[in-house]
Amino acid sequence: MGQKSLVYAFVARGSVVLAEYKEFCGNFNSIENLQKLTSTNNKFTYNCDGHTFNYLVHNGFTYCVVVDESAGGQVPIVFLERVKDDFVSKYGSGKGVTAPANSLTKEYESKLKEHMQYCIDHPEEINKLAKVKARVSEVEGVMIENIEKVLDRGEKIELPVDKSEDLHQQAQDLRTAGTQIRRKMWFPNTKIILIVLGILIALILIIVLSVCSGYNCAK
Repeated sequence: MGQKSLVYAFVARGSVVLAEYKEFCGNFNSIENLQKLTSTNNKFTYNCDGHTFNYLVHNGFTYCVVVDESAGGQVPIVFLERVKDDFVSKYGSGKGVTAPANSLTKEYESKLKEHMQYCIDHPEEINKLAKVKARVSEVEGVMIENIEKVLDRGEKIELPVDKSEDLHQQAQDLRTAGTQIRRKMWFPNTKIILIVLGILIALILIIVLSVCSGYNCAK
């Protein structure tokens, strides 16, 4: 991989370029390209004049690297991921949110150059890392597909689940109704019991008085 395979990189917030680095002087129309980008997280690449323009849009920031077509597809992907992680850790919730155009170039262009040089000097490691990321993405895709299938089945079992919930609610309603009925019946039942007790007490008093009267008469 040639020394000049990665030739230009920048980090932008929306359409505002915050920091950039050039291996050599040239006009890469970065502003014009930024205005065409969407705000959603995305990755895409296009070729122009023997160079590949690679973009990574993530959480409002855009990361770009321009490489010679001979550099291969894995190098720019890994480079952009490295720059994204590094830039977010340094500026993501601080200067990156409010910094004006090109205000971070002076302090961050050396990091862009450092990431470029690392990718140039470690091609084997870059390829291995790219394969790992590709495998992770593949596994994530399978997991998302399985989750979607489970959700589809969930729509089919929604009816019996609803029936079960309805039965549970009906049982609750019956228990509530039973409690209310018992409360309503408590007073009439208590009233009857009191009347019966009153009658029994009255009969006992009559019998006791009768016995006492008969005993006094016998005297």
